[in-house]
Amino acid sequence: METTTPLLAVDVSARYADGHDVLRRVRVTVERGEILGLVGQSGSGKSTLALAILGLLTAKSGKIAGSVQLMGRELMGLRPREMRELRGREIALVLQSPLSALNPALTIGAQLREAWMAHDPEKQHWLKQAREGLRSVSLPDTDDFLARRPSQISVGQGQRVLIAMATMHRPALLIADEPTSALDMITQAEILELFAKLNQAYGMAILYISHDLASVSTICHRIAILHDGEIVESGKTEELFRAARHPYTQQLLSSCPHILAEPPKEEDMDENLWPTAPAGVLQGALHSHTYHDCGR
Repeated sequence: METTTPLLAVDVSARYADGHDVLRRVRVTVERGEILGLVGQSGSGKSTLALAILGLLTAKSGKIAGSVQLMGRELMGLRPREMRELRGREIALVLQSPLSALNPALTIGAQLREAWMAHDPEKQHWLKQAREGLRSVSLPDTDDFLARRPSQISVGQGQRVLIAMATMHRPALLIADEPTSALDMITQAEILELFAKLNQAYGMAILYISHDLASVSTICHRIAILHDGEIVESGKTEELFRAARHPYTQQLLSSCPHILAEPPKEEDMDENLWPTAPAGVLQGALHSHTYHDCGR
């Protein structure tokens, strides 16, 4: 029988200089066009896994063993130059805080230009791509907005700028590391909708990392639960929420009783709002006022 190679296949262990094992044989796969939610509490190793996939763990004095494959290509052992060619073009990262991720001294336009020219040295292309990128995340593409600095835009706009920068080259995989944790609940819902639309429009797979089960259940097709450096449970979103097996998953669910409600019928789902949400996504997760209640 013919098998399909996953977009991303990870099987890694990781530790830091103090000898502490952060990840222990963590196995994760992401299929093409899929949104996979990686859920775990602070310190469980979620961000370490993101750094390992991106080849950036050594910059944090970390050591990694195992395998990271993108579209069947082994990334472990690639030279730094080869990884730089991949980051931003094939794999991109959105961090949780635009205030720390954006350079306060540079205009929005200058930062979009740098993001584009890192992989396309043709200067004449950057402005067209920058305007297109801003429109794709529902931001103004005007000269005035491009001339602003991070201090002159809202936190929500800053997060959209980060997403525009990360998706300019249409990467096959977008890693979103706690992308809504610094946002108010209304802006959280807007950013979740944006991820769903990008996934649908470009077929972009997303590894969505969060401590918040409610937001994860809103857009993710599958969920993997990371606890104390290990994947303790994974499965389709609806199945995991209906019949969680591991005690830690059950504990997480018990802290968010509203997402255990009866799921809506597929025909009742608003496809314009959640264009890629899995059929039967849980009822409580659709109410943005509950996002801040879970997983903290």
